[in-house]
Amino acid sequence: MTRRRRRSVLILVCGAVLAAALALVLSAMRDTIVFFRSPTEVASQKVAPGTRFRLGGLVEAGSLKREVDGHVEFSVTDTGSTVAVRYRGLLPDLFREGQGVVTEGVLQADGTFRADTVLAKHDETYMPREVADALKAQGRWQEGAGKPGPGSSSQGASAQPQPAPVSRTAVQ
Repeated sequence: MTRRRRRSVLILVCGAVLAAALALVLSAMRDTIVFFRSPTEVASQKVAPGTRFRLGGLVEAGSLKREVDGHVEFSVTDTGSTVAVRYRGLLPDLFREGQGVVTEGVLQADGTFRADTVLAKHDETYMPREVADALKAQGRWQEGAGKPGPGSSSQGASAQPQPAPVSRTAVQ
């Protein structure tokens, strides 16, 4: 075999091994990459009971019911359809009616979604408490422009720092 032919065979073998490895990784990740489905998708796709998936949408206003035994019931909506959710455990601090939520669990035969994980989503104006405190210390805090993180006592924060005042003294 000539040197050029050996190099071509080696490149082809390496390419085949790389393609096989990539195919194995992608097929393994197919089951672990989980996006969420909206209530409308759940209704239109006729998801089979016992199917595990993530359900995402907004917590419907007036649907939150807490029971003495620690169970929580609420409805997730996307303004098109609504799915009743039942969960047992502590809810995230950001969880509230009208707020975005992603739940992970199993669809029951009666159409309710039994969640074992609840993740609350926050909007883009959220600001960690530490950043809000730092802006206050620098005097660059602007009331009402955003939402500070948990534990912050003020009602708003600015994600954009305000410029410091400029001194206009004459230089000799």
